[in-house]
Amino acid sequence: MTVAAAVLVYLALVVPDAIGRMKPGTFIEGAFLRVPIEIIIGGAIVLALSPRWRRPVAALFGLGLGVVVILKVLNVGFRQVLGRRFDLVLDPPLLRDGYNALTETDGRTYANLAVAAAILLAVVALVACTFAALRLAAATARYANPARRTLVGLTAVWVALAISGITLFPNAPVASDSAADLLKSTAKSVPVAIRDQRHFAEAADSDPFRGVPPTDLVSGLDGKDVLIGVVESYGRSALTDPAMSAVVNPVLDANQKKLTDAGFAAKTGWLTSSTYGGGSWLAHASFQSGLWINSQQRYHQLTASNRITLTSAFHDAGWQTVGVEPGNTVAWPEASFYGYDTIYDSRNMGYQGERFGWSRMPDQYTLDFFQRNAYAKRTKPLMAEITLTSSHEPWTAIPQTLPWDQIGDGSSYAANALNRQELWSNPSKTQLQYAKSIGYSVDNLISWATKYGDKDLVVIMFGDHQPMSIVSGNNASHDIPVTIIAHDPKVLDRLADWNWADGLKPAASTPVWQMDQFRDRFFTAFRSQGGVAMPHR
Repeated sequence: MTVAAAVLVYLALVVPDAIGRMKPGTFIEGAFLRVPIEIIIGGAIVLALSPRWRRPVAALFGLGLGVVVILKVLNVGFRQVLGRRFDLVLDPPLLRDGYNALTETDGRTYANLAVAAAILLAVVALVACTFAALRLAAATARYANPARRTLVGLTAVWVALAISGITLFPNAPVASDSAADLLKSTAKSVPVAIRDQRHFAEAADSDPFRGVPPTDLVSGLDGKDVLIGVVESYGRSALTDPAMSAVVNPVLDANQKKLTDAGFAAKTGWLTSSTYGGGSWLAHASFQSGLWINSQQRYHQLTASNRITLTSAFHDAGWQTVGVEPGNTVAWPEASFYGYDTIYDSRNMGYQGERFGWSRMPDQYTLDFFQRNAYAKRTKPLMAEITLTSSHEPWTAIPQTLPWDQIGDGSSYAANALNRQELWSNPSKTQLQYAKSIGYSVDNLISWATKYGDKDLVVIMFGDHQPMSIVSGNNASHDIPVTIIAHDPKVLDRLADWNWADGLKPAASTPVWQMDQFRDRFFTAFRSQGGVAMPHR
């Protein structure tokens, strides 16, 4: 039992929280061949304590070690999905969203079992680590002199390794203090989050366009119908990774020809998203508000403010505003903040077909519903945002494209879904399915525009974030493509100094802006004097 306790404590201290980033064959060296300073410090403290205090302090150490284990597991998950560590202050609300996503893709029973298992494992980690610490404390007290000699030897070894700087895995030196560093960084995140709340409130209140008449902000689009199409998980990797670009680029080339034949032109740039792998609403908020929304705390602060958004500017300037959110299953109170007159979601879009993974309905159905219920019935200029969800993970089912006059209530769509576990166990196959889903979403959006759009249509198409690391790879950028499509050449003339590439694909020299820069640049280009881009921040 003592040996088992020692192994448990050792593993809890040295196994890194970035397991998914290790290259094959480096796990043993990176995770196990390390000397943790926490064992040395903990053992010294236990030996120095009186018998009265030894057990309660050891129990406290064990609970702390259990917390370290839980944080490491959370970090591994967050790194895999969102490309960053878990933030103890800002990220707990995302756990609920993860549960909701799991419910949508695998069912409520599976999601509830996953939550129960997670809670059980957390309790087991706390109990097991506490027991292990108590067991080792008792053994240390029983064999005090050998324990002291061992600690002195370990201290000498740790100091020598620290001075030499030997590292068998990047950011994981053999002289390890990773557990202490994790606790320290977690503790430091609390005051950082508190300060961020205050600083963000000041930034949200300081809007350079407050006081500008709404009609002036978008006067360059007077009489135009503006459609923002958000392609879920459409990231840079889809255009630059050879395995995926081989699928996506031919789709873009074919759709560029469709646009040209229909009299449309396009310009495309890059934006750096405020999120990665998930958290789409944070990206939507950054794009719309001109603020960097990278946490749920900032999102709540933003939607409680009176910040001008792209939608609210059009709304206040006299446009009819519509939001189409097929992924929403409950009321969306933030719609009033953005400035939508009407919201369509999964509850009122009349879809009667099969589900396609997380997405309740194919993008083609979403666009057809928008065409029939909003675009074809508009009585004044229309501004709409449509979220296209067919490219949302898990990419297990790609809808077929039907003739537009045969879509009906969606019951003709048939879902031939792959098993997610089997799909995700093969990264190459997952990349292929993801690329197909991006091609499907983009193709249907462009097909809608060329079939139904007229000379007054302007389409803004962008991805909300990169796909998770199983597709985009470790350490992928947060960049996404953004395209503006218009029939009237005067619209794209206003973007001349943006230096975006012609067509649906950015060039190597195309500038990269942060996503929160788009709103200000857009207003500057399309306000009454027009055509002058905001300086880089």
